[in-house]
Amino acid sequence: MAEAEAVSRAIKIASFAGAPLYIVHLSCKESLIELVRAREQRLPVMAETCPQYLLLSEEKYEEPNFMGAKYVMSPPLRPKENLNSLWDGLAKGEIQAVSTDHCPFFLKGQKDLGLEFFGKIPNGAPGIETRMSLMYSYGANMGKLSLQRFVEVTATNPAKIFGLYPSKGTIAVGSDADIVIFDPNVKKVITKSKLHENVDYTAYEGFEVTGYPVITILRGNIIVENGNFIGEKGFGKFLKRQAPILV
Repeated sequence: MAEAEAVSRAIKIASFAGAPLYIVHLSCKESLIELVRAREQRLPVMAETCPQYLLLSEEKYEEPNFMGAKYVMSPPLRPKENLNSLWDGLAKGEIQAVSTDHCPFFLKGQKDLGLEFFGKIPNGAPGIETRMSLMYSYGANMGKLSLQRFVEVTATNPAKIFGLYPSKGTIAVGSDADIVIFDPNVKKVITKSKLHENVDYTAYEGFEVTGYPVITILRGNIIVENGNFIGEKGFGKFLKRQAPILV
């Protein structure tokens, strides 16, 4: 209820100001209802959800031995009945993007600061490395999203919304030749020991995925191949963003 009310209030304020609005971390069907209502009124409102709100639910907080602290994030994980609503919203174009910040707080030494008091648990979870494989495996590969929609919500739409299109978010003459090559037949079990994130856990431990990135190309140069970074240090480039394209 609190999230839906906050989304509704933000939409009203943005409408009064004549400004576009991008809602981060939409996690429940009540908020989705507010988003859909605003877009039906042709207000420039857009939203993202995150892999954790598509794949995890509040039972995770019941893990014993303080393991529930791994999932302390904002908003918190929701009841299971929200999962299908969010997948459906993605497929229908009601939700515009799937993104996530990356908060690699260690369970030992950081999250456990809250052993005696919940309020001291650092807020957030790691997730940047697993995002694309999870969305492909549990979205496109399972028929919840078309391949085109998978690309839209993970690449094209974020590039448009954040003013990086068409340099990013498309394969075209004059664009930056940023390409991720997926092998749809690769099967893996996600486990912390196989990831490159500098943290001692993953929220997706034990998740089985089908389809995994095997090559990452940045501006026409291969920088990752079969899980190994082979790029050049310092090859990154500052990107000056333009005005957003509403989607």
